[in-house]
Amino acid sequence: MSNQQASRFTPQNKTTNERLSTHTVGLVALSDFRKRRAEVLEQQEREAREAALSGTSSSSTSKLPDRSQTGTPDNAGSDSTTAAGTGTGTDSGPLKKKAKKKKAKQNPGKKLLSFGDDDDEQEEDAAAAAESEAVSVSARGASTEPSSDKDAASGGEKRAKIKANAAVGVIPKAVTKAALRKEAAEREALRREFVALQEAVKNTEIAIPFVFYDGANIPGGTVRMKKGDFVWVFLDKGRKVGAELGVGEQTNAQRAWARAGVDDLMLVRGTVIIPHHYDFYYFIVNKTTGPGGKRLFDYSAEAPIRPSSTDDSDARQPDISTLEGYNEDPTLTKVVDRRWYERHKHIYPASTWQEFDPEMDYSTQIRKDNGGNTFFFAK
Repeated sequence: MSNQQASRFTPQNKTTNERLSTHTVGLVALSDFRKRRAEVLEQQEREAREAALSGTSSSSTSKLPDRSQTGTPDNAGSDSTTAAGTGTGTDSGPLKKKAKKKKAKQNPGKKLLSFGDDDDEQEEDAAAAAESEAVSVSARGASTEPSSDKDAASGGEKRAKIKANAAVGVIPKAVTKAALRKEAAEREALRREFVALQEAVKNTEIAIPFVFYDGANIPGGTVRMKKGDFVWVFLDKGRKVGAELGVGEQTNAQRAWARAGVDDLMLVRGTVIIPHHYDFYYFIVNKTTGPGGKRLFDYSAEAPIRPSSTDDSDARQPDISTLEGYNEDPTLTKVVDRRWYERHKHIYPASTWQEFDPEMDYSTQIRKDNGGNTFFFAK
């Protein structure tokens, strides 16, 4: 009886929140709340359809349930509705879609109940966002897969075309003490071989015909020299020959030559005065040329081939007529008294003589006298 009286004064058109507040008192689990909410929504929809069919339209009962006031996602409600088996999916589908769109456009109102809906909504929103991002990433990956394959193929081709730098030499091996000792031994062996060859060339004998010159050519004969001898050695031998022959206009020429020293004599090769401190090997090995492009001392720089036997006959000196340079023109080599040269160096041919300069290129030289006048002859 009390229930009938209470229902008589209670309004029949309750809102969704009011019905939920009466049906969810004492609930603890979120699943129970979703189940009750689905039942309330289904009940409201049935009442709305019955009121529309009966013609008794009321502003409160004819309105569709406001799902924006529920405070929980609709996908959970739809799941609980299908699990409970109440209502038809064809009628509730369009309503749920419209409610979902309306909820996305407007902010939800103040919630009357709190069963952890906020956390559940955040988790579901995060899951939906992650799913949509995964779908977009997979779509982008599918669209860019051919290009990436092409890039990978082209990159592989480029890597295949890369070659080693040809300008880089062979990478040196690790140098050990044994390798250093071996290299030093090889260098020492080569040095000794070169020194031995050099000494063999220097010890080779040559013949140098010469003349004494004091305004006229005086035959002096031929002296035996070695390629390693210095110029002053040749002048000393020439002085002895001059003392023996008594070369000169003086009455006591032999005594005059005996008193003269090598510093009082000069060696003139062609028109070049050769200083005393040079050896013949220097001009031979460097193939030094003088005026006219001719070599000053045209001798071989190779060591002679010696026979393997060591008989006494081989130990004797060879005949001077068999030596290199024996057939040279004697007038090419002049032994001149320096005092005579100082008195006549302004007179031809002494005016054309010049001291040897190792830096000068005599092949392109324009010959001039001491006054700077150019000579008008080739040699």
